[in-house]
Amino acid sequence: MTVQVGVLGATGAVGQRLIQLLEPHPDFEIAALTASDSSAGHAYRDVAKWRVDTPIPAEIAEMTVHATTPEAIPDDVDLLFSSLPSSVGAKVEPPFCEAGYVVSSNSSNSRMAEDVPLVIPEVNAEHLDLLEVQRDERGWDGALVKNPNCSTITFVPTLAALAAAGFTLEEVHVATLQAVSGAGYDGVSSMEIIDNAIPHIGSEEEKLETESRKLLGTFDGAELTHDGVEVAASCNRIPTLDGHLENVWVEAEEELTPADAADAMAEFPALDLPSSPDPLIHVFEDPSRPQPRLDRNLGDGMAIAAGGIRESTFGLQYNCLAHNTIRGAAGASVLNGELLLENGYL
Repeated sequence: MTVQVGVLGATGAVGQRLIQLLEPHPDFEIAALTASDSSAGHAYRDVAKWRVDTPIPAEIAEMTVHATTPEAIPDDVDLLFSSLPSSVGAKVEPPFCEAGYVVSSNSSNSRMAEDVPLVIPEVNAEHLDLLEVQRDERGWDGALVKNPNCSTITFVPTLAALAAAGFTLEEVHVATLQAVSGAGYDGVSSMEIIDNAIPHIGSEEEKLETESRKLLGTFDGAELTHDGVEVAASCNRIPTLDGHLENVWVEAEEELTPADAADAMAEFPALDLPSSPDPLIHVFEDPSRPQPRLDRNLGDGMAIAAGGIRESTFGLQYNCLAHNTIRGAAGASVLNGELLLENGYL
């Protein structure tokens, strides 16, 4: 059965990626697009400055854009993908859930709420059952699930692989080298970023430090307990277009060798979902890999790449990479939608 879906915030960069991924999807069919009031009532092709690297789908181009309200969504839509700015998402996502819609959201609002599952399906699919608590507490017929920040998604699967192999993580330091697309098309001017690097991205460090502990935490059926690992992050914007590269240092309670880490990451399982790549983590022996230009599109942009694994004066050091607008944003929301369908929440 094909599930009818909608995209909230369809004209933005992540909204366009969602359309690119959803249009050929085997289980989802786009039935509604929403955007700002100024775009509502117009054909999508007239209000979306299409910047994705494939042509705009012909049928989508002719669709009429709706206002971002529950009343504007057709009755046969079961699942909404939200790419709204967090300030907007915080206001409009709850009314959609109250109206009975299930929302798979990339927006940062409510990610750390106690009753909102923050999910990377290959890492913590069991956290999705927090939706039962959410529905009981909020009285919603719908539901709200979040995917993490694009930089969090890049390194947490590698940590989860180490934990799954039996290593107790005590301390993690991560330094990010983040692509300009993570700030949106108008987020960083060329005069700021060309021949430059910006050693601060507002609120990004806190997201990595808190979201990672929630993702690695345990859910007992009633309450989610965050993992005890200490995470410290430093975030930098660099002049690459797509692909967040991250340098990670890990201290474990047990002895953790480069060979142990490489095996754990390479063997960490994918899921039997349409958007889950196999393998999930590509491990390079070449210490100069991964690189954004060469490796961001592994697994159709949904895979994590890791390499440069070595011993350091602070535990184990390695590098990892993910495509920030596919795996780190739109693709992550689509994958959560697939998990929702698989687990009977639609």
